[in-house]
Parts: sequence; structure tokens; C-alpha cells
Amino acid sequence: MDLSDDARSLHPDLVALRRELHREPEVGLELPRTRDRVLAALQGLPLEITEGESTTSVTAVLRGTATGGGDGPVVLLRGDMDGLPVAESSGDDFAARTGTMHACGHDLHTSALAGAAQLLCAHRDRLAGDVVFMFQPGEEGWDGAGRMIDEGVLTAAGRRADHAYGLHVFANRMPRGAVTTRPGVFLSASHALDVTVHGAGGHGSNPHTARDPIAAAAEMITSLQTMVTRRFDMFDPVVLTVGVVHAGTRRNVIPDTARFEATVRSFSDTHATLLPAFVREVCDGVAAAHGVRAEVDWHDEYPRTVNDAGEVGFATGVCTELLGADRFTLAPDPISGSEDFSRVLDAIPGAFLGMGACPAGTDPDGAPMNHSPLARFDDAVLGDAAALHASLAATRLAPAVSA
Repeated sequence: MDLSDDARSLHPDLVALRRELHREPEVGLELPRTRDRVLAALQGLPLEITEGESTTSVTAVLRGTATGGGDGPVVLLRGDMDGLPVAESSGDDFAARTGTMHACGHDLHTSALAGAAQLLCAHRDRLAGDVVFMFQPGEEGWDGAGRMIDEGVLTAAGRRADHAYGLHVFANRMPRGAVTTRPGVFLSASHALDVTVHGAGGHGSNPHTARDPIAAAAEMITSLQTMVTRRFDMFDPVVLTVGVVHAGTRRNVIPDTARFEATVRSFSDTHATLLPAFVREVCDGVAAAHGVRAEVDWHDEYPRTVNDAGEVGFATGVCTELLGADRFTLAPDPISGSEDFSRVLDAIPGAFLGMGACPAGTDPDGAPMNHSPLARFDDAVLGDAAALHASLAATRLAPAVSA
């Protein structure tokens, strides 16, 4: 089933939806305006729609009516909907003015999934099984996928989904419209580190009479960077980045406490297990040397995103048939970003794919990346993204041909 022509006819509507979403991003698990726009886009389609109880999620089920429909396989397709607390500086005429931003392209994900729903509804008589559309809030650190799983999204069709697919756009690194994925680990696991250093405040002119938590925190930050290169194999890397540092009120006052937060990424279960103890060892050792105390809070966020090898082979075939072999490549290495779609793939075999959305005429290697206030995404890819989503489901649910 070639859905490209149908997707091209939907393209203007998908662009309009994407730009509406982009103007008013919402952050976290409560996205009421985004949910309402999704529901409006799905209105009139033959879907069984339920809304989340603990979030503003939307789950829609399409019942295929081809031979075997209702008893055939179930395919889950996912699109995340939340933005980020980033003030947009993209320069687009539809840029958000709210202090928040769709800096990771979730507005494209949502619009493409709505487009896939429209495409598949138009061909439900050719689907020998059911499709679950998972419109998810709270991907950016809120574990929205976990919330939806707890509320039953994996069995929304009345039986457990058999296959699951997700798609993520990238503002840089990939040419516009290019698609990639890989079998096995595709994205890293993510962990959160929050360290509070407790010292003793005093006058900045007499540091020897105080216990300076800022100096200790600074040494912890540099020691942690060294630790990940000395305690872990470079061929199974660990990434640690400190993104928040808070301490002090005036330049001549030594405060009682200093605090920093880091994101940590790992690619193997072995290293994910070792990391908390190594981090505490470094922080406690530096604290002891400075006569202060370190309070270390470690939290595992998302597991690794692991693609099923068979599903990657299947998705490769669908993508090359739909878009051409020149637009698909197997990624040689995992990506150090993380995703809560990993929770879906932990439960159901499937594949997560990446698609380039770098604006036309822009060098992907020099373009601002996802999460940057300057990030820009070309919505010219929306038709292809919707068609790819729909083709993955339609090919899986094609009726068997009798011998």
C-alpha cells in the first residue's frame, strides 16, 4: 500500500496543525491545548478514543475491517506532544512567544501521527488487524510513556500490541528527509544526578575560617568528568554533563551550601549498575578532602532504547520501498540522547527511527541541534513522516494472500 500520494494531499493540513502547536507549546504531563488540537484533528474519524486519567494523553484505536480484522495483530504508533522550558530564538514567523518552545520537534511528531491516523482510517478495509495511536505528553523527563503504560495503552485494543514504532526528527546532523535506525541499542539510558554540598559559610576574605562548598563542588564537577574517562571503557562510554550550578548570593560571602545537577548517559546495563557507586565515591572523597559533606541523589530516568533486530529489518524494507534506498541508512553507532519510548520497546518488539528535518539550504553539520533555542525544523517532512508511520502499520496488517 503506497500512501505517499494520500500523504501529499494531507500535507497543507499537517503543516497548519504543526504551526498551531508550535505557537503554543506546553510542558510536562498537562497539555490541555495540545490535547484539544489533537482531538480536533481526529474528529470524525472511525476511532475509539480515550483520554488519560493522570495526564492529558490521547489514545485512539482503529479497528481494521479486512479479513482477520479484530483478531489480527495490533500495531502501536507513538507521537510525543510536549515542549521544553526554552525561550525560542529561531526567527520563524510562527515562533512561540510564551517562554516555552518545541525545541525537540514534538510538534512534528504529533502532527505526523495525526496524519497517519487519517491515512490509515481511509484504508481501514485493507487492515487485517488494529492500530493504536499513542499521543503522549511528558516525554522530556516526565516519563509520560510510563504513565500511559500504567493506564493500559499497550492493551488499548483489547489485547496486547504485537509491534511498536516511533519516529523522532532531528534539526541537525541528518539531511532533510533522511531516515536512520539501527538494531540493538539505538539510544542511551539516562540518569539524573543532584548533589548538594554542605559546608560552613563565612567571609570571603577569610576562607580558612569557613568550609567552602563552592570550591568542593567545583572539584567534584571536574573529578566526575575525569572519572567517566578513567573508570569506564571508552568503547562502552558514559557521558556526564553538569547543566545546573547554584551557590552563593554575593561575591564576598562564602555560602553554607552549593548545589549542582547533571545528566548522565550510559549504553550498557553493566555501566548503569556501576555508576551510582562510582559517583558517590568521587563526591564523598572530594568532600572529605575539603572538610564538607556531600548529599548525593541519584535517579534512573529512562532505560536504553533497544530496537528489535527483526523489526529494524522490517522497517528498513518499508522505508526503502516508500522513500527510496538513498534516503535510508543504518546508524553505525548509538545516539547519546534518551527516550521514554524505551519503555514501550522493553515490553513490545519494535523499532524507533530518526528522520532529518534540517531546513532546506542549511548545512546539517552546522545547524543548531535539538533543544537549542535556535533549533529549526522543516515541516516539509511531515507528509513523509505521516506516510512512514502509516506504511509501517499497513504493511504489518496487510491481509494474508491465500495460496
